[in-house]
Amino acid sequence: MSHNNRNRSSSSKKPFNKRQRNQTRQKPPVKPEDVKIVLFNKPFDVLCQFTDDQHRKTLADFIDIKSVYAAGRLDRDSEGLLLLTNCGKLQHKLTEPKKNTNKTYWVQVEGVPTEEQLNELRSGVNLKDGMTKPAKVEVMAEPDVWPRNPPIRERKSIPTTWLSITISEGRNRQVRRMTAHIGYPTLRLIRHSIGKYTLSGLNNGQYRVLQGNKV
Repeated sequence: MSHNNRNRSSSSKKPFNKRQRNQTRQKPPVKPEDVKIVLFNKPFDVLCQFTDDQHRKTLADFIDIKSVYAAGRLDRDSEGLLLLTNCGKLQHKLTEPKKNTNKTYWVQVEGVPTEEQLNELRSGVNLKDGMTKPAKVEVMAEPDVWPRNPPIRERKSIPTTWLSITISEGRNRQVRRMTAHIGYPTLRLIRHSIGKYTLSGLNNGQYRVLQGNKV
């Protein structure tokens, strides 16, 4: 074969484009009976990832199930319900903003907000990244939950209040910014539910697996 023929032969090959590369990496869809969702009660000071090069606590310290990934996030300094799944379609459904999935948080704030101030949250407040959607906000009794380690820093001269706050958005540190906006910093934040899934029956650091038609 001549040099020119070799060039013609090599140039006739179609380039391996990005779409083809992504298709080769895609895993086959999970069968309905094999779909898993993990309900995890995340402790304070745990990252929502399985590895960390700074040797901080991660999901790997608590969850020994392979091929599950977090559906959404929960800040390192927040506690409560985190969902993980092995199904990309379900992961997208749980995190897609257009789905308006309700998430309820139990929030301990410093001070005692008035009804007028809580009504601001119910109507929506203007944060740096825009107006929040109306939230469901109620004063609640202190929940019967695990002690936080380390404990929150309370000032004896200032009372605290527990609020139940339900939002359908997922902005970065949104609930903390909402309470700060009305003048009441969040001391402790526990996510109690995401859609139909709740913390009920889960101790801190524990998880439960639902599979197939139980998802």
